[in-house]
Amino acid sequence: MNSHEPKRGSFHPDLRVAALLAPRRAVTPRSLPVIRFLSKAIRGSGAEVVDLGDGVSVRVFRSAAGTVPAPALVWIHGGGYVIGCAAQDDALCRRYADRLGVTVVSVDYRLAPENPYPIPLEDCMRALDWTVRQREIDPQRIVVGGASAGAGLAAALSIRARDRGIVAPVLQLLVYPMLDDRTVDGPEHLRLWDPSCNRFGWSSYLGGADPDEAVPARCADLRGLPPAWIGVGSNDLFVQENRDYAERLADAGVPCTFHVVDGAFHGFDLVAARSAVARAFFETQCTAVDAVLRPDHRRDSSVSDR
Repeated sequence: MNSHEPKRGSFHPDLRVAALLAPRRAVTPRSLPVIRFLSKAIRGSGAEVVDLGDGVSVRVFRSAAGTVPAPALVWIHGGGYVIGCAAQDDALCRRYADRLGVTVVSVDYRLAPENPYPIPLEDCMRALDWTVRQREIDPQRIVVGGASAGAGLAAALSIRARDRGIVAPVLQLLVYPMLDDRTVDGPEHLRLWDPSCNRFGWSSYLGGADPDEAVPARCADLRGLPPAWIGVGSNDLFVQENRDYAERLADAGVPCTFHVVDGAFHGFDLVAARSAVARAFFETQCTAVDAVLRPDHRRDSSVSDR
């Protein structure tokens, strides 16, 4: 495992103002209806919307500079499995498309608790299947990625794709992924997502499901999964579970880069998107994707400088 892991500490200098304004807890059972009502105002922009049926859709962003057939990034938004929508990431998806020369397929999956496991994961499977069948997309150059719960779904999607024997993604791009329902206290300086949020998100998503089946961190066998890039802040609730998952991937023979941003909290790159630390974090992700999508890449090569 290639690991960049500075020490935990106070907030990064670029994030101190944002940290003063950001709450420790983004969602509670009581605030959930209000947040969902406000999210309806998010319209997004510049996306081609494709209805996949049953309340599932994808938002598609194409690069003018891309090749045909183009590589693709299947992107899954965050929100603790209970809030959020694909449109919230339109600007980010456009950045990925333009920077990487890829087609980005952003999944609008159904949310828990109304739609518990396996519904959100099957919605993402449907989006991956749709992506693979597009004639203008190269099925051998598909990356799956997401942020927070979306990254947890991307990890679960990689496991499901392996188990079902469908086309294998060339990379899992996991941005501070929500991987483990066995919630820990985490670092002292938390923002946006704390243990209470995490317990609520996981209980909503799991419903009555078996965690050993539904939770990526509980998957007993990680062999044969796509290479992974995992990025997280040192002040993120998920830093320990992300480290543990990265180590388990490496132990299973899966190339994995683990990148920790010192002094960064959960979702820092969204609330302080223009900061130098957020821009650098984005570029680090793009470098990882570039490494697997460049023309001379072969499926059996390793990620980065593994």
